[in-house]
Amino acid sequence: MNFDQILAAVGGFGKYQKILYIWICLPNVLLAFHMMASIFTGATSPHLCLDSLDPAVRNETSDYTALILNSSNQDSCSWSESSLQRNNSAPPRCVHGWVYSKETFHSTTVTEWDLVCENARLNSIGSSIYMFGLLVGSLIFGALADKYGRRLILLLSIALQTVFGVAVAFAPNFIVYVMLRFVVGSTISGVIINAFVLGTEWTCTKRRMLAGITTDYAFGLGYMLIAGIAYLIRDWRKLQLAISIPGFLLTFYIWVLPESARWLLANNRKDEAIELLQKAALVNGRVLPPSLLAGLCTKEEQCETECGDKSSHTALDLVRTPKMRKQSLILFYIWFVNVLVYYGLSLGVSRLGTDLYLTQFVFGLVEIPARTVVLFVLPYSRRFSQSGFLAVGGLACLFMFAVPEDQPSVLTGLAMVGKFGITASFAVVYVYTAEIFPTVLRQTGIGVSSMFARMGGVLAPIINMIQNHSPATPLVIFGTTPLLGAVLALMLPETANKPLPDTVKDVENWETTEKPKESEDLSQTHG
Repeated sequence: MNFDQILAAVGGFGKYQKILYIWICLPNVLLAFHMMASIFTGATSPHLCLDSLDPAVRNETSDYTALILNSSNQDSCSWSESSLQRNNSAPPRCVHGWVYSKETFHSTTVTEWDLVCENARLNSIGSSIYMFGLLVGSLIFGALADKYGRRLILLLSIALQTVFGVAVAFAPNFIVYVMLRFVVGSTISGVIINAFVLGTEWTCTKRRMLAGITTDYAFGLGYMLIAGIAYLIRDWRKLQLAISIPGFLLTFYIWVLPESARWLLANNRKDEAIELLQKAALVNGRVLPPSLLAGLCTKEEQCETECGDKSSHTALDLVRTPKMRKQSLILFYIWFVNVLVYYGLSLGVSRLGTDLYLTQFVFGLVEIPARTVVLFVLPYSRRFSQSGFLAVGGLACLFMFAVPEDQPSVLTGLAMVGKFGITASFAVVYVYTAEIFPTVLRQTGIGVSSMFARMGGVLAPIINMIQNHSPATPLVIFGTTPLLGAVLALMLPETANKPLPDTVKDVENWETTEKPKESEDLSQTHG
């Protein structure tokens, strides 16, 4: 008996699954806190080098905010440049350190460890190392979940995220801070992967797409909430504690979070799977006939041909044949660009010149309509939806290039349009990728695509760092790369209302062969 048939008898999206999705959504809110916290904890305040001030002023003043804001030159690095011109020698270091305005932030990692001037690049490098943690975590926690179960690794990821998140608030120096943030980043991948998989493996095929986007809404909620929390807490260590400590409230997950019955069957733990399925049926008001449960097969009991077909393919098959190679490379690039521009815009919000807290809130708010629009346009076309949303994101970034810096409201508006396009594109690519890759390579293809996405996340802070030397360069990159992706997306096959490929041969013959079976449901492929 097929597991999806049993799940339908249990109730594919009943009360049991809805409660489960509540438990899955809560960690996603905390994920957004950690992903976006550095916008506030790593913000750079206006600053001056103490050496550029008169010694009398330096000794008598404790709060330099007014002095800095009234200064015609708020960049401490200019003092070194003027010294270079006077002395015709290497610019002296800022011996007495820097002072910072406390108008917006009382304390940040930048103000505490003087990550300005020649050290400013360390801030972006730290963000890139954090993003690299997400890449490492996706590899480690994904493999552990396949071996030890979704539930255990999800609980472990939440626990480590909470403990190391709190530890970040007590980091004694920048190096320790970056190392701890790297661990937090890796645990975030553990939560994302296993929460999503656990939810989809308990949900019927017809509801998986809607259920998946529900968790995306939870991330958007966290995106908005972090703006309010940061507005109330202006000290970076206290803010870090405020976003990390709530993780301890999820301790009750130990008692309420179920294991995936599908995973239990795949690992030959049939009795435990049946027990969970019976519990789910009871909560959903269903009764499972013993005859249905008797038809369940563990992995060892499945037919040899099915198992042999699934185990005979590797990641190399993604690029072994012409059409499969073309489609794989295009999808890898689209995943890379989506994350590159998504986090490039998100982490660069402080450079727009508008109120940081309000802009951050609206950046989170725009994710709600972006993901909702996807629900309405996807049934008509995957290819044109993917291409169109990428084009919207890229064009908005290029239009920003033409707007003067003295019009921050226009810049912010265009940035939000770009964020809307990229967010919608991100939602599309999950579904589109699952439909393009054949059944025998679907999970492998999504996994490799995710790795390319994390590479984009690593590069996003570094590209933003270039803005200090060439303000136009990041916008050109964030504008042209999605436009290239929009063109490449048009070279992909349309999968809306079409039969899906099961084998690599199906992909190679996609345009010439009509498969006899009916198209799989869109939501099934999203899972």
